[in-house]
Amino acid sequence: MPDDPPFTIGIEEEYLLVNPATGALAEAPPELMEQAQETLGGQVSPEFLRCQIEVGTGVCETIAEARADLSNLRRTVIDLTRAHGLAPIAASCHPFSDWRDQQFTDKDRYRELARDMGGVAERMLICGMHVHVGLPDEETRIDLMSQVAYFLPHLLALSGSSPFWQGQDTGLSSYRLTVFDNMPRTGLPPLLSNWSDWRRTVGTLVNLGVIEDGTKIWWDLRPSDSFPTLETRICDACPRIDDALTMAALVQCTHRMLWRLKNRNQRWRVYDRFLLEENRWRAMRHGTREGLIDFGRGAIVPLPELVEEWLELIAEDAEALDCRAEVARAHDIARDGNGADRQRAVFAEGGMDAVMAHLREAFGEGL
Repeated sequence: MPDDPPFTIGIEEEYLLVNPATGALAEAPPELMEQAQETLGGQVSPEFLRCQIEVGTGVCETIAEARADLSNLRRTVIDLTRAHGLAPIAASCHPFSDWRDQQFTDKDRYRELARDMGGVAERMLICGMHVHVGLPDEETRIDLMSQVAYFLPHLLALSGSSPFWQGQDTGLSSYRLTVFDNMPRTGLPPLLSNWSDWRRTVGTLVNLGVIEDGTKIWWDLRPSDSFPTLETRICDACPRIDDALTMAALVQCTHRMLWRLKNRNQRWRVYDRFLLEENRWRAMRHGTREGLIDFGRGAIVPLPELVEEWLELIAEDAEALDCRAEVARAHDIARDGNGADRQRAVFAEGGMDAVMAHLREAFGEGL
């Protein structure tokens, strides 16, 4: 048997840069990115559009360590952007700016993406959050991937933060995925048998010259091509750091819970992708409001009830990983609403200007 996994975590977040006075998207000047990289090194990088910036924590042993690292990253981005008359927000779609007005970053990778994807890439005015969990054993990564997929819609329902697009309420909790799903090699991961199956799948496209490597596989959950991790990619960007850490803790604990089952020669039931896609759609559309399908019960169950059962499953793991407080916040999100719900409530009270003020304030809340 392989050694026990470390269940280390790494968090990547993508932010949008805005004009604080108008709330509209604003391009990062070259000197801003230069200063950010001088200050944060490899923990910061440009994104596809010049109005975006990406940060990533180091390899963290605990959620507390991840909190300290991510807090420093957010504070630094606030300080650096303020010096250039800008402000960051963490939302998966900008509430009103038009994608047609944005410029992509002048970088080989992004020029190639624009060339390969055509008009599909032009609409990629979206941001996400990715959580890596350390699993050195390759076969364990593939085995757990098929089981973790069940919980991806739950994570999306809790993290939804993109209700608006070009100034309109889309009626969705996560409009981001309607944009991202137009790209190839996205969506829920297929059911793979083993690590060789994964390498063969990627190798087929690499050998044909379709992609360079596994970084061009953009599933909601994938084995990282760069690190010995499983990378959960379904979450919307979380406006508040506390919500981001709750998503990361849920991901970390769920991996550990499934590994415990594996050690007892048990496993979570693997459902047909067709059924999981229905829950994924419900999470995109309704977020916390209408519940998800519990396939075992054959019923649509309110999200607070599902979260309660989920937290019971991972209670032992939250204790072992010292993140009980973070996972417990999932109760509050399921009951009170996610980032999309909060934006809609603010809009109802004060319109779009109030939404932008809310997002700017939420970015620094809890740091």
